[in-house]
Amino acid sequence: MAHEDLQAYLAYLEQKGMLHRVKVEVDPVLEIAAVADRVVKKGGPALLFERVKGSPLPVATNLFGSVELVKAALQIADLEEPAGRLRALLDLPATAGGWLEKLKHLPRLAELGRFLPRRVKTAPCQEVRVEPPSLAELPVLQLWPEDGGRFITLPLVFTHDPVTGRRNVGMYRMQVFDDRTTGMHWQVHKDGAEHLRKSGDRLEVAVALGADPAVIYAATAPLPPGFDEMLFAGFLRREPVEMVPALTVNVEVPARAEIILEGYVDVRERRLEGPFGDHTGYYSPADYYPVFHLTCLTRRRQAVYPATVVGPPPMEDVYLGKVTERLFLPLIQLQLPEVVDINFPAEGVFHNCVIVSIRKSYPGQARKVMHALWGMGQMMFTRLVIVVDDDVNVHDPGEVRWRVLGNIEPRRDVVIVDGPVDALDHASAYTGYGSKMGLDATRKLPEEGYPRPWPREARMSREILELIDRKWREYGLP
Repeated sequence: MAHEDLQAYLAYLEQKGMLHRVKVEVDPVLEIAAVADRVVKKGGPALLFERVKGSPLPVATNLFGSVELVKAALQIADLEEPAGRLRALLDLPATAGGWLEKLKHLPRLAELGRFLPRRVKTAPCQEVRVEPPSLAELPVLQLWPEDGGRFITLPLVFTHDPVTGRRNVGMYRMQVFDDRTTGMHWQVHKDGAEHLRKSGDRLEVAVALGADPAVIYAATAPLPPGFDEMLFAGFLRREPVEMVPALTVNVEVPARAEIILEGYVDVRERRLEGPFGDHTGYYSPADYYPVFHLTCLTRRRQAVYPATVVGPPPMEDVYLGKVTERLFLPLIQLQLPEVVDINFPAEGVFHNCVIVSIRKSYPGQARKVMHALWGMGQMMFTRLVIVVDDDVNVHDPGEVRWRVLGNIEPRRDVVIVDGPVDALDHASAYTGYGSKMGLDATRKLPEEGYPRPWPREARMSREILELIDRKWREYGLP
């Protein structure tokens, strides 16, 4: 059963011994982040800071800071479970035929209708209306010493496409400038930025702070354009998300959120935002971004302020990224049926590297997969695509290194292309534009410039392995 809201999730974690309450007073400037950073790198637990300097609200962080916490958040037994449900919904068994055959089964997506968000009239997130609206009481964190200020790091930003009316929910950091304004880190590729461009004027925005974990995760998911994140959250929760109209903007928000910020962003206004110690582990430089103006603030009577701490991996965004990796594999296989598995290494901070194994059956197939992946939504940002054969465990770094270092002939097997890169990619010479590389570490065919027979791997016979298993104790070895 889904967690009703953030506080229900915290209560569940406490019951399971996965929540630690910090009872001494802590400073939201650097101290909380330093504690969270050390805890997440030790594998948990979630943290609730009960006494925060300068604010009446407690701070919850490290909510997704381990595989066990992610499983608890989404109420799943393992990270493959949501992907299994999605595969069943799409009728996509691993042995299914080509993508044209699979498309015939897409009408089953109509089953998602039972997870559509449900509108309610009253909501806990509107129990208290702060007058005048002010961000002053929120315990907003500063994460790193050279940050440009305090940043809201776990906001669910709700906007609507001015043309189609479709909802988008994204997670974009918000630097607090003063009690009524913040930055809105809408990079040029993001849906929120596109909505603002389309508006040509003021765009109404609502920001939810704190929701049930599935709703929080849905805001981070790289969904196809036009796919409603709240429907996706309902699918993950197995029940609809309750939504309520905001008070001063024409936007619906999660009814059981902790805090709601209502306001607008003006297409004509930008302000210097940053620097910020980002999920890449480096400071992203200061730049000009849109400005969010607060017009209304509502919250629960006993609200909890949620935050995430990003920085050098592994941090909790790595574990959220692993959910995305497993969940979106079936969607990749829908278009690329030769794909067996994928892995986004933590050190690649999700958009710098992907390792993909394929069932190779014709020359040039690895290159075809590289270019297809670069053409899939936010996969366009992937700086390095490594393609290996289907018998390679993409989650075993040692095996992948062995295959790459042994199977690649640089002139033949390295692909370099230019195109869009992530705005946070500091290695590219230009913001948002640079080069990407593909490595074909598969076995080569004669048509790919390898006229010799590909060598067979040296492997022990099954009979001998079974023999030494039986005799292992006799050898006197540990």
